Amino acid sequence: MSNDKIKVMLVDDHAVVRAGFRMLLASQDYIGEISDIDRGELACQEYQRFLPDVVVMDLSMPGIGGLDTIRRLCQHDADVIILVYSIHDEVIYVERALQAGAKGYVSKNSAAEVLANAVAIVASGEQYIEEGLLPNKDDDLNEADNFKEMIDALSPREFDIFCLLAKGSTVHEISAGLCLSYKTVANYNTTIKNKLNAKTSADLAHIAMVMGIVKGDHAS
Repeated sequence: MSNDKIKVMLVDDHAVVRAGFRMLLASQDYIGEISDIDRGELACQEYQRFLPDVVVMDLSMPGIGGLDTIRRLCQHDADVIILVYSIHDEVIYVERALQAGAKGYVSKNSAAEVLANAVAIVASGEQYIEEGLLPNKDDDLNEADNFKEMIDALSPREFDIFCLLAKGSTVHEISAGLCLSYKTVANYNTTIKNKLNAKTSADLAHIAMVMGIVKGDHAS
């Protein structure tokens, strides 16, 4: 196999999704070996063994989650190239991923060839953000600016749980989905509300709508 081909590690908790990614990438003549992993903890171990050129990473996964995985990989190797491939197309997710250390971001709603092209671009050392995922102009909202500062203070795991709470998930549902104890999620719930000056789940939903994390009819 040619040494100039791009080695890719796929990180996604859905086996069917990984299989689809693998077929798509393997069909490109510039892609070499492909490794696929189902969660962040294993990705950190596999990275040291496989040494991929590009890590294609989902954000919503059980365990430590995508954002924390990005941060850990960057701590281990400052030159790691991570391309986020996520169902989330809201600006706040893109910003959080870039802040964590990702070099690119593509929505799963995009055409298949966009992902393959993005892998090639980030492998060359350039940043790639899918067109339309970041605003071209400032839609200046004072309320959003205030919330952004508070949200930036959330840890990666707190941010994940905040998004789930804001979208209506219960503590029990989050506990099961993220493989965390009920007590742990309940503690996160309290901490998040304190950090965001929110008293109720409705307050969290309001903040999420203002920030564009939750879509819906919202008027200030």
